[in-house]
Order: sequence, then structure tokens, then C-alpha cells
Amino acid sequence: MLSKEDFAVIKALKARGVYLKDIAAELGVHPRTVRRALQRSRAAQKPRKPRASKLDPYKAEVDRLMREGVFNAMVILREIEAQGYPGGKTILREYVGPKRALQPSRATVRFETEPGQQMQSDWGEVTTLIAGIETKVHFIVNELGYSRRFHFWCTDSEDAEHTYEGVIRSLEYFAGVPREVLVDNQKAAVLVHPAEGAVHFNERFLDLAGLYGFTPRACKPYRARTKGKDERMVGYIKHNFFVRYRSFESWAHLNQLAEQWLAQEADPRVHGTVKEVVAVRFAREAPTLGPLPAQRYDTAYRETRQVDWDGYIDVRGNRYSVPGAFAGTRVGIRITLEDYLYVYAESEVGIAPPALLTEHRLKAPEDGWATHPEHADWMWEHTVQRRPLEVYAQVAEATAPTGEAS
Repeated sequence: MLSKEDFAVIKALKARGVYLKDIAAELGVHPRTVRRALQRSRAAQKPRKPRASKLDPYKAEVDRLMREGVFNAMVILREIEAQGYPGGKTILREYVGPKRALQPSRATVRFETEPGQQMQSDWGEVTTLIAGIETKVHFIVNELGYSRRFHFWCTDSEDAEHTYEGVIRSLEYFAGVPREVLVDNQKAAVLVHPAEGAVHFNERFLDLAGLYGFTPRACKPYRARTKGKDERMVGYIKHNFFVRYRSFESWAHLNQLAEQWLAQEADPRVHGTVKEVVAVRFAREAPTLGPLPAQRYDTAYRETRQVDWDGYIDVRGNRYSVPGAFAGTRVGIRITLEDYLYVYAESEVGIAPPALLTEHRLKAPEDGWATHPEHADWMWEHTVQRRPLEVYAQVAEATAPTGEAS
């Protein structure tokens, strides 16, 4: 039976033009129940005896979380269980469900995709504690359009290289490749997207798409909600994962907990739209995904540097040695997302496999220059002019005052 509060929600949603079946789905009742309530123009009258609920002592905390935008019942359940809540999730859902209508409306036209058709990609950010330090975390979310299975990866940047790495990690998590990947218009993927005409994608993003065998797609300008499924997952992660876990030992610990949470919470959930367990739906989609390539795409930064005559190159505020024979030349460098520096002769860049000159682990400027001893040995052997000590003795005799040399 609907309460007065339920009836108020029905009236509010009906005034906003929401369909009866959607109102019924929100309240967990049959559409006929909603229709009868509107015909009565009031809630059904039935005296109820108030009775105590296990949830009563925790309703203030539940209300506080909802004021902060947390409406996911499982997240709220974890929070109040930590405070001693002994009840189940059913009475919690009954309490939270009607209040979800108080969230800002995000009504839009829903676009459904076929199995294996599309993956949507988007970035979100949140501030949390890593190793005791307040840190801004950027996380890329990639969701399969049909099954709603998603994966996310957390890092410290949203640049092109991290975008490609995040896409690849998700494809490896799904163990397959959809036919197309839909992205926003960030420069990592899209250079120009005119209102009319062809989209100009980033060249490296096209290389990535070509290797993995998907077609790149971009949202229409100013219509990021075209990939609304994925944007909802950004909010879901913020209000679920980053509410349940509020501090991390390291970036590796953060991403380890993320994959654990995906397996334990996200994959087994019943999706509110398709009304099916995500993992079960993915089992039907998995066979429609294309295979991963034999070789992983290289997401490292690629640049060139001029080697100074002392045999060092400047990289990110510090100096790194190269073989002395390359002093005064240009070299190609690769910087991995794990902060390893690889140096190649410029003519070798792009050749597979390239001839590696040297490698270093990146260091903070205050830690001093990075030097391999053999590089300095070569410089001493081939470029430093050496003179016998007798030369200096002869100079001393020639410059001594008259009478002092004898």
C-alpha cells in the first residue's frame, strides 16, 4: 500500500511528465497501483500501528548520506553496518527508495546497443587520501553498452597516454574488443569535431583503434550525454567505491581494491534498467567481442632530445647520461607510465625492434643527475685530452724567473 509520502512522489513525477510505468518502477509497484492512486487524488487511507524498526536509530545517518548525494542502498548499508546496524537491506531499500525522486532529474532518451557493439569511455575525478596525503585522483571508466559491465582505472593524469592505457586495461579486463569505442571530445582522442563534416581523431588514437580493431566514435559537440550510460557510472563510482574506501596505501593499492570491488559489488549487481545481473548479461556479450591483438599498444610518451657535449640530456627537470659517442646528436626517448626512460638513436625511433642506447629510472631533480659509469668512462677515453706530466714541468721551467731554474 502506498503511503502519503509515496503519493507525493507520484504527483511530483507525474507533474514532470514521467510515464506511469517509470513512476511504478521507481516505487517498486505495479503501474495500475499508480493509476489508481492518481484517480483517487489521494493516498489510500488505512490506519497503521507504528512499530519500532531496526533502522530507526540509523535513519539520521541515512538521511545525512542522502543529503550528500549518496542514494545507493548498498553503499549506505555498508556505512551503517560499520556503526552496528543489525538489520537487512530490505527495510533500508524501502526507506531510501521513495526519496530517490528528490535527486535532480536526469531524464533523457535512452539508446540501447547490440551485444559487442559499443564501449563508452569517460573520465571522472575525486579527491582522496593516498599514503596519508590528500590527492586528486583521475579515473577512466569504460562500460560495455549492452551488458553494462564496466571497468575503471585510477591514475594522476587525464592526458593522451593515460587515456590510451585506461582503454587498453579495460579491453584486457573484458578479454575482448567491441566493434566501436565512443569517447568525449577531449584532445587525447579528438582533434576537431565540426558540427557538420568528418571528425578528425588524434593520430595515436587512430593507431590504437587500428591495432585493436575497433571503430572510433565521438559524441556530438555539446552532447556528452550521448554516452550517458558511462557518465552514470562515473557518479556510481564516486558515491559507491569512493564512499566505501576513503584512503589507500598507494596507487597500486587503490587499483587493486578497485578490481576487487568490481568483482564483488559491480558485476553481481542487478542493473536497474535492464533488470538483470550484469555478470549474467556479460556472459552473453563476451562471445561477440573481438580478440585482443597479439602485441600490446605502446602507450609511452615519445619525444626527442639534443645530447649536450657533456653526454647528458634534460628530461623533466633532471639530467640523464647517454653513451658519449652520441654527444652533440639528437636522440629519441620513450617515457613509460611507470617512469622508465629509454633512449634511442634518432634514426632508430619507429624501427621495430629499435636499438636501445640506454635506460634510466626517472628521478626527482633534488636526487641529482642519473649517470651510468660506462658513459663517463667513454668520455674520458675519447674526448678528454691527456698530456704527459713532463709537459707541465717544461712549462714551469720556461716561466720561472731568471736564476731560479738552476
